[in-house]
Amino acid sequence: MTRIDAKFADLRAAGKKAFVAYIMAGDPDAETSLAVMKGLPGAGVDIIELGMPFTDPMADGPTIQLAGQRALEGGQTLQRTLDMITEFRKTDATTPIVLMGYYNPIYNRGIAAFLQDARAAGIDGLIVVDLPPEEDEELCLPAQAAGLNFIRLATPTTDDKRLPKVMQNTSGFVYYVSITGITGAAAAQASDVAPEVARIKAVTDLPVIVGFGITTPESARAIAGVADGCVIGSAIVKQIGEGKPVAEVLAGVAALAEGAHSA
Repeated sequence: MTRIDAKFADLRAAGKKAFVAYIMAGDPDAETSLAVMKGLPGAGVDIIELGMPFTDPMADGPTIQLAGQRALEGGQTLQRTLDMITEFRKTDATTPIVLMGYYNPIYNRGIAAFLQDARAAGIDGLIVVDLPPEEDEELCLPAQAAGLNFIRLATPTTDDKRLPKVMQNTSGFVYYVSITGITGAAAAQASDVAPEVARIKAVTDLPVIVGFGITTPESARAIAGVADGCVIGSAIVKQIGEGKPVAEVLAGVAALAEGAHSA
């Protein structure tokens, strides 16, 4: 059982929904990024989704793209991201961490070396947005063999024929992308999301977490109310990009978490 599995078991036992927060590693600089990350669990975050900055983030909207650019310009690398997680784990051994990004940095490091280093740093799961199920032997299956969850995205365009293939080797949870397009592009609607969550749950026992288009405590409550929880990224990253103090960023995260947990 991974930390992710244990977290969802605890949430189920408590009758609570999950709140997942996304930040970009190294944004706007290594010190601030680590300070925000260390403060997330105390602000009510159940699972941390940590972005790997990449030069060509095709699924990300302007807010996340700019965060990645800031991080890269500040010298953030995959190694520095792993070091950041290692540092976080010195004071937090329980909060699940999912590394989210694109395959290129992982491929460049080498699959075996990356998985060994990821486990050693304290990563619990991976979301790699540009590796489809047809490429499971590349990273998904080795990652699961190494004890990491491999979390798959399902979208409004994942039809009933495609869905079982997408779920085939998924573990940890399913990330349902609530809107068609890039992050931060539109607002998620619970009335649209609810039947899609039900459709996914018909083919998997995994928790279904909804992301994209959730920006307020009210929308977090509404979306978490029809799923097993929600992910918020752009709304948090925007605050970081505006140079808000860490305490102010974390206060905003706490309000979002309260919205999700009140569902």
